[in-house]
Parts: sequence; structure tokens; C-alpha cells
Amino acid sequence: MADPRISHIELDEATIVWRNADIEQERRIAIFDLIEENTFRPVRAAAAGYEGPYRLRLSVDDGRLALAIAADDGNPLETIVLGLGRFRRPIRDYFAICDSYYQAIRRATAQEIETIDMARRGVHNEAAELLLERLEGKIETDFATARRLFTLICVLHIRG
Repeated sequence: MADPRISHIELDEATIVWRNADIEQERRIAIFDLIEENTFRPVRAAAAGYEGPYRLRLSVDDGRLALAIAADDGNPLETIVLGLGRFRRPIRDYFAICDSYYQAIRRATAQEIETIDMARRGVHNEAAELLLERLEGKIETDFATARRLFTLICVLHIRG
């Protein structure tokens, strides 16, 4: 029976140079939410007869995102590599708006926090749409899964 979802996700810890408590919390929430509910169907693996669930390992090397996909038992299926050039600006914008959001939580009014949060969601949504576009023909997924994956891509880009 088909089970097109991610059952386990791992980030390349060697890629992550530094993260603070806020970012660590974002990472934990994104992974928890992703495992709880996601749609993930690698096209080539499905065409070869494997219908999930999948284990996913994300890493960044030399400006490229590697999505190492394995069967639930750990057997490697494929690695999809995406250039991250088109993601540079959304990642930078997302970091900037998140920084403003975390600062606002500590000293801004509820209305100011809501305004910043709306902008943060807008940047996040645009980046998720871009990710969906980049995965087209490679991985079938939904918007919510793409949003959470973008959060994890951002975590991999944090530099101290």
C-alpha cells in the first residue's frame, strides 16, 4: 500500500555552524510538524515501485541543497540536488524578518508583532512556492510540506 510521506528527517549537523534558542525551536517545530503531516513522493522512486514512507536527509554543499532520499529501512533510493541561487534572497529576507520578529516579541506591541508576523508568513509562503516550483517533476509534495522544508533549508544556512 502506498504511503507517500516522510517518516524520518535528518539535517546534516556538519552543515549547521551555529544556531540560537529561537532557531533551534523553529527547527524542532518544523521537524515535528513535518513528520506528523506531510506529502512526499519522489517521482523516480515511485516509478521504480517504491511508494514510501521515506527517510530524508538534508545537507548543503557548495551552494547546493542535497535531498538524500532513502526507503524507510534505510536503503538509499536517490539524491536530488538543487542549486540554491534562487533561494539566496528569500533566505536572506526570511532571516531578516525573523530577526525583527524575535526582537519585536521582546518589546513591541501586539499589533506590531502581528504586522511583522504577517510579513514573515508572506516571505515564507513565497519561498515555499519557489521550492514547489524547483521540485516539480522530481518530488510531488504539498504547500505545507514545502513550507516546513524551507524552514529546515534556512536552518542549514545559519552562520555564526
